[in-house]
Amino acid sequence: MGSTVSAVRDIDVRQLAPSERHSTIFGSFDELQPGQALQILNDHDPQPLRRQLDSRSPGQFQWAYLEQGPSQWRVLISKLEKPEPSGSCCGACGG
Repeated sequence: MGSTVSAVRDIDVRQLAPSERHSTIFGSFDELQPGQALQILNDHDPQPLRRQLDSRSPGQFQWAYLEQGPSQWRVLISKLEKPEPSGSCCGACGG
């Protein structure tokens, strides 16, 4: 499956206070349209961010390492189309 990324926003999280990093990335991700992407630069492997993003936006992004340490990590996070409902609703909610 090839995907074309139409626009990339770079975020060097090393320049942000640790308490601002994830919220900045999540806010930027939420502003993306499908086909756009964030490229983040970090001083450590951002696996905790990946787990949080997967929890809050499952199936809505693609994660690709462009550089993997040892002193810096560069990750491309591409926004995908929202997955269609699976149709497995139990019917209790009226959905």
